Amino acid sequence: MAKQYFGTDGIRGRVGEGAITPDFVMRLGYAAGRVFSNLAGNLAKGTHSAGLIGTEARAAVLIGKDTRISGYMLEAALEAGLSAAGVDVLLTGPMPTPAVAYLTRALRAQAGIVISASHNPYYDNGIKFFSSMGAKLPDDIEHAIEAELDKPMQVMESAKLGKARRIDDAAGRYVEFCKSTFPNHLDLRGLKIVLDCAHGATYHVAPPVFHELGAEVIAIGNKPDGLNINEQVGSTHPQALQKAVVQHQADLGIAFDGDGDRVMMVDSLGNLLDGDQLLYIIALGLYAKGKLKGGVAGTLMTNLALEHALQKHQIPFARANVGDRYVLELLNQKNWKLGGENSGHILTLDKHTSGDAIIAALQVLHALADSGKTLTEMGASLSLYPQVLINVTTKQKLDLKHTDIQSAITLAEVTLNGSGRVLLRASGTEPKIRVMVEGQDGVLVQKLAEDIAAVVKKAAQ
Repeated sequence: MAKQYFGTDGIRGRVGEGAITPDFVMRLGYAAGRVFSNLAGNLAKGTHSAGLIGTEARAAVLIGKDTRISGYMLEAALEAGLSAAGVDVLLTGPMPTPAVAYLTRALRAQAGIVISASHNPYYDNGIKFFSSMGAKLPDDIEHAIEAELDKPMQVMESAKLGKARRIDDAAGRYVEFCKSTFPNHLDLRGLKIVLDCAHGATYHVAPPVFHELGAEVIAIGNKPDGLNINEQVGSTHPQALQKAVVQHQADLGIAFDGDGDRVMMVDSLGNLLDGDQLLYIIALGLYAKGKLKGGVAGTLMTNLALEHALQKHQIPFARANVGDRYVLELLNQKNWKLGGENSGHILTLDKHTSGDAIIAALQVLHALADSGKTLTEMGASLSLYPQVLINVTTKQKLDLKHTDIQSAITLAEVTLNGSGRVLLRASGTEPKIRVMVEGQDGVLVQKLAEDIAAVVKKAAQ
C-alpha cells in the first residue's frame, strides 16, 4: 500500500507548504507518539522485558535537528504533539542525523526523530524517523503513523502528559562514539585537514573528532546562521573546500552535507573524490586485511568503473535502487557490511547502523594509514568513467517502455558495445525523467545521452 506522506527518506518539503507546517507536524508528533506508546506498552507486556520495564512504561523519543531556522518551529511543534500523546521528549539541539541514530540506541529511546532536509536549501525542511535500534523505520510503522494521522487528536490527561528535557552532553557522547570507530593504535598526527561543515549539523562535532585524534584542523562552513546551510559550501558545493585545501597546503579536505550523512573528500592537489571513490578505498583497505565481510553494495547510479575495479579483486558487487534505504536493505539481505552511493552516503554497518559522514571519512583515513599511501595515490587507483546525467522535465507521467524510448536505449547500448551503461528512471520528487549514460568514451557518452534525452522530450509532449 502506497504511503501518503512518507517518502524514501521521511517527509520533506518547503517550509510553510504541504506537510511542513506547524499544524501538520504537531499532528505528526501526536500520531507518532500514539504508535510509539503502543510499542512501548507491548514491550512492557512481553516476556523478554519481565522485571525490566514496568507496566506503566512511558515511551521516550529523541529529537535532533540541523541548523535551519525553521528547526526551532518544527521542534516545538513535534514536542507539543508527542507530549500530548503522553510521550517523553529528549532534545539534543543541532546534531547530525547519524548522531540521532546512535543516541536513540544509547539512550534506549523508543524512536529518534531528525528535523532536516539534508543537502537541500534552508527554505526546505523535513522529518525523518529512526527505530529504537537506530535504523530507518519499517514500512508497517510508517503506515501505522499515517493511519493515526487520520484520527482526531485527543490530549492525554494532565498527569499523563509527556515531559521534555535537554541532553546536555549529546555532542560529547557522539564525538566519543565517532572516535571509537578509529583504531586505538593509530592517530592523525602530522595531518593537516580542512573540514567543510556546510554550515550544518556537524559544525560543532566534526572539528573536535579530528582534532582529538591528532590532526591539525582548519574548519570552514562552521558558522551557521539558520539561513546559510549548504549555501555554496559542503559536499554539494565542494569548490570552496578544493580552494581551501590548496590555499592552506593541507594534506586533504573533507566535506559534509547539512545533516552529516554524506561525505566528499579532496586530495592535496585539490582533486575531488566522490562516494564511489571513497567506497573503493574503504573496500580495498578492508580487503587487504581480510576484513571485508562479503561484498560491496552500490546503486543504479554507481559508476561502472567501481564495479569493474572490484571485479579485478574478485570482490562481489550488487546494485540497489537509488537511496540509502535500498542500499541498507540490500546489505541486510546479503549480510554484507559496506555499501554506498556516489553522492557520498556511505554505510559501514560494522561501525554504525546508519550512513555517517564523519565515520566514513575516518574509515578512509584508516585505509590510508594502513596502506602508507596518500589520498592522491589511493584516489588514482580508480578512474571513474565519464557519466552524463540529463534531467528531462515532463508535464505528465511518462511510460518509459514507450517504443521510441526503448529503441533509443537499444541503439545506445549497441553503440557502447559493453563498454558502458544506459539508465532511465523517473525522479521520485520532481516531474522529471533522469537520463544517464556512462562509458569509457566521454564524447560518445555525451552524444548518446543527448540523443536519448531528445527522444524522451518528444515522447513527453
